[in-house]
Amino acid sequence: MTKPTDTAVLYNGQCPICSREIAHYRRAAEAGGHPLRFDDLHEADLAAWGVSAEEARRRLHVLEGGRLLVGVPAFLALWRALPGWRWLARIVGLPGVQQVAGLVYDHALAPALHALDRCRRRAASRAP
Repeated sequence: MTKPTDTAVLYNGQCPICSREIAHYRRAAEAGGHPLRFDDLHEADLAAWGVSAEEARRRLHVLEGGRLLVGVPAFLALWRALPGWRWLARIVGLPGVQQVAGLVYDHALAPALHALDRCRRRAASRAP
C-alpha cells in the first residue's frame, strides 16, 4: 500500500470551489497526521509534475508513489490516503461505479468547473 507521504495533490488555488474542497482535505490530513502534500498549480513546478497549467486547471492531478493520476483515479488515490474517506474510495473504485464516475467527472463536472474558472479569470482580467 502506498504511504500518504508518497501522495501529492495538484490543484487550482485560484478556483474558489477547488480551494474549498482542497482545504477540507488538507484539514482532514492534518487532523489525522497524514502528511499529504498539496501543490497549488500557480506556485508548483509544473514541469516536475509533467503537466501544463491548462491541463492542471482541467482535472485533479495526484502523484501517488511516483505515478501521475488524473481525474477519478486521482480522487481515489487522495481518498485512499485519508482514513475518513477510504470508504468512498472503496465504493467509487468498484467496477462499473468507477466508469460511471469517470464519465460524469470527465464530461460534466470537470468541464463545468473549468468553464467557471475561465469565466472568473476573464472577469478578473477585465477588472479595473
